[in-house]
This record gives sequence, structure tokens and C-alpha cells, in this order.
Amino acid sequence: MQTMELTHSQISEILSNYTSSSESFVTLQSLIMNSLMFHERELFISGNAHEQCNGFRPRRWYSHGFEFSLHIPRSRSGNFYPVLLGLIRNESEERARLFNLLYTKGLTTEQIGEISDCVYGRAYSKQQVSHLAGSCRDDVERWLGRSLSSHYLAVYIDATFVSTRRDRQVSKEAYYTILGVLEDGSREVLTVVNHPTEGALCWQDELEALRQRGVEQIDLVVSDALQGIENAVCAAFPSAAHQFCVAHVKRQILGSVSHKDKPAVAQQLREVFPLENNEMKSFEGYGQFITFVEKWESKYPALRKYKAERNSAYFTYMDFAAQVQRCIYTTNWIERLNRKYKRTINMRTSMPSEKSVIFLLAAVAMEETKTTYSRRIYQFKSWKEKNKKEWKYREKKDELHTFKDNTTAPKLTT
Repeated sequence: MQTMELTHSQISEILSNYTSSSESFVTLQSLIMNSLMFHERELFISGNAHEQCNGFRPRRWYSHGFEFSLHIPRSRSGNFYPVLLGLIRNESEERARLFNLLYTKGLTTEQIGEISDCVYGRAYSKQQVSHLAGSCRDDVERWLGRSLSSHYLAVYIDATFVSTRRDRQVSKEAYYTILGVLEDGSREVLTVVNHPTEGALCWQDELEALRQRGVEQIDLVVSDALQGIENAVCAAFPSAAHQFCVAHVKRQILGSVSHKDKPAVAQQLREVFPLENNEMKSFEGYGQFITFVEKWESKYPALRKYKAERNSAYFTYMDFAAQVQRCIYTTNWIERLNRKYKRTINMRTSMPSEKSVIFLLAAVAMEETKTTYSRRIYQFKSWKEKNKKEWKYREKKDELHTFKDNTTAPKLTT
């Protein structure tokens, strides 16, 4: 067959005729892309003696409000993959990542479909958006099941409650989060998991599950004062110190006194819980706390419960170097993460399943781990060196508390 020689002006005129309307433009684009893929397969077959053509498979591609009909050429072995299809796939993956990002930032599937109509010229249904956003689920699940570091300086644990549909009923269920501080001072979320309620035994199971993922040592666990939580932490990591959230106990105590006494009580609490102070140790702080309770318990009998021995865990932070005390005396870091969870969840009345909640929360946690938490907290830079004396002091203190003979008690030295 004889080829036709066309001048540039003739080619330009032909193209102008094809692009005079949107339908003609789509037809021309489809012809060009199909032709490129067809000839690319011809080159692939000619370079592989054992390969054969195997027809075409249809595909529709949407871009900038246009719909293109493509015929994807195939080879018998299935090893042929057109370059053009790779470019189209990259665009589709970018769109899926965008939908996933918008979904995890709190937008509903209906709102994302409306945004897509404005940006890409094509409206997606709620089901299509959900499918595209869910294409990143595998990445989130792999991240949740990844191997962990063997040593964490501090671990923060807390649960948040989300309305979840289960067995045709909607109820508030607990979603547990564990946040860890690595040896270099950076942070990462270790796990996000669901239990219908929050309890110490559930926390023990989740802490023990960290061992299966490679965690061998945790120096400090920071949590609220959930009943029995100290036993759960001790069972999972016996060598870990335990700090109860000071912000919680201050809030509870101030909520138990009259408005008239709140300023005086607040001032005394600041003196009982000093920060960045190496002169007072945990047992001294606990002693001052007992004195504070005894002063106010006659007027407010509800404060007597704070005389329980377990409340000494509110003062563990005093046995650590002054530079890190402000970082470890509360669960504020994980509380901030819980607030970000809520911003993502609150635009939805209730979630259809616990898996959908975990996907959303884990996507937020994964993003925080890669961005905000990757920055190193300088206070933890010399954690080990600065706390060696503090740990020796604590061992001496424990020895003193367990000393029962009438002989001379061991002397505490800092």
C-alpha cells in the first residue's frame, strides 16, 4: 500500500476539522492513543519471537470532563503493558489518593463526588468514591501490622469513643491508641484497635500484642488512672515505670470543690505538682499530696479516695530529669491525636462498622506519624544519660519502702 505524503498545512487542516467540536476532539484523541498502543505492541512482538497478539480489551478513560474509548492491545503471555496505560494508571492512582486524603480529613463521600465534578469534570457516586478511597486500605492495614522498634522511651495509651453500628444498633465503642517515643526523640503511633468497652484487661492484651511485633522494652507508660491499669502495665512490661495523667486528677479535684475554694485549691495543686524541678522526688511529692488531701477532706469527703496508695503513680514524673517532666506528666499528646480523630469522625453521624472507623483513625495516625511525629523532641535527646541517677535513686527508694527489719535502713543518695 502506497503511503500518502501530506504537507504540514494539510495535516493542520485535517486536525482542525477533527477538533472543531468536543466529540471530534474525543474521537481524534482516542484514535491517536489506540494507534500508539497498537504500534507499541507490534514493536514488542517483533522483539520477542515467542510472543503472539491476543486481541484487545475495551476500557473507558475519563479525564477533564471527556470520556475516551480505548482498545488495549494484549499479548498471549500477558507480559505486554502499554506505556500510555501506565500514564493513565498513574493519574487514576493520584485521584484515588486525593479521594482518600479528602475522606480522612473529614469530607463525606457525597462532598468528594461534588469536588470531583468541579475539578475533573466528572461526578462520582458515593459508592464509587468509597471504592476509590478504600483502595488505600491495604497500605493502612500493612502499616498497622508493621514490625516495631525493640525499645521505646515512653508510651502513651488512651481510648476514644466513636458511635459505631454493630448488629443493627449504634453504640459508643472504644478505640484504643498507643503512641510511642523512639530513642531518637521522634514519635509514632504503634496501634489503633477496637474493643466495645475500655478496660484494664483489654489494655493488657494490647500491650502484650506489642511484644509479638518486636517491642522488648518500654521505660515509661503514661495513661489515665483507669481502675486496674497499673496491674495491666506491670503484667505486660514489668520493668516499665507508670505515670498517671496529672491533668486528669487536677480537673477531677477542682470539679469536686466549690467555686469559692477553687482558686486556693488550684494554687496548692500547682505546688503539689511542680514541673522542671529535680529537688523533689516522687515519694516526697506523694507525701505533700496526702497532706493536701487531709487538709480538705473534712470539707470535701469525696477527696478521701485520693489517699489510696495507687495514686502515688501521679508523681512518677518527678523521678525523671527536669527537661522531660513536662512531656511525660500528662497524656496531652495522645489527647491531641484524639481531637484530630474527632474532627475526622464528627462529620458523620455514625460509622457503618468498626473496620471503617479503624481505617479512618489509622489513616489519620499514619499521616501524623509521617509528618508531625517525625520531628524529634529535643527533651528526649539525652534521656538515658540524664536519667541514670534518677533510676538508681528510685531503686534505693523502693528498697527503703520494702525494708521491714529493725536494722538501719539503707541511706538514699542522689
